[in-house]
Amino acid sequence: MRAAVIVFPGSNRERDAERAITLAGGTETHLVWHTETSLPAVDLVMVPGGFAHGDYLRAGAIAARSPVMRAVADHAARGGYVLGVCNGFQVLTEARLLPGALMRNAGLTFICRPVHLAVEQSGPFTGAYETGAEVTFPVAHHDGNFRADEETVKRLEGEGRVIFRYREALNGSVNDIAGIANEAGNVLGLMPHPENAVEPLHASEDGMPLFKSIVAACA
Repeated sequence: MRAAVIVFPGSNRERDAERAITLAGGTETHLVWHTETSLPAVDLVMVPGGFAHGDYLRAGAIAARSPVMRAVADHAARGGYVLGVCNGFQVLTEARLLPGALMRNAGLTFICRPVHLAVEQSGPFTGAYETGAEVTFPVAHHDGNFRADEETVKRLEGEGRVIFRYREALNGSVNDIAGIANEAGNVLGLMPHPENAVEPLHASEDGMPLFKSIVAACA
């Protein structure tokens, strides 16, 4: 699997993402600066966590308008895989590659700790998990409160596009939604950090099957 990791001013998980992809069996990973207008030939584009452009205006709002995001949108339209984590999830909603928005946490506090999630659906990002499995990923966000209008939430639930769900009330997200996919299933956004749960040093390796799932899907 060949991958590109998009880097914005303020990204801080690009190396973690690169390492997770490599550990899972990725054969080639490129770090792509946000001003680029094209992507290398890749199977997966990952938009990593951090605070792109300092989260000015809204989290991910400026990054969503970076030149590279047009190429990311074209990649997704061709059926290529796109994974946005934390700030990356925010960028994908701002770029309208995913519905809804990520708002300030209900308690207006930064949350940084391991959380338990349920794997709600099987698909290209979760094929190595059993449906319904509980996994532990860390979170580190201030704007992780997923909101959408009632009709959009009903559609996400009804079409099986809620891929990860918090097992506890965490940040105010409607229906405790932690991660969603687009209609085609090739774009996933989630707030918790699977790339920081891939080796023993992380205390949890529950994120590794996610990356191995993508490698298998690309194969």
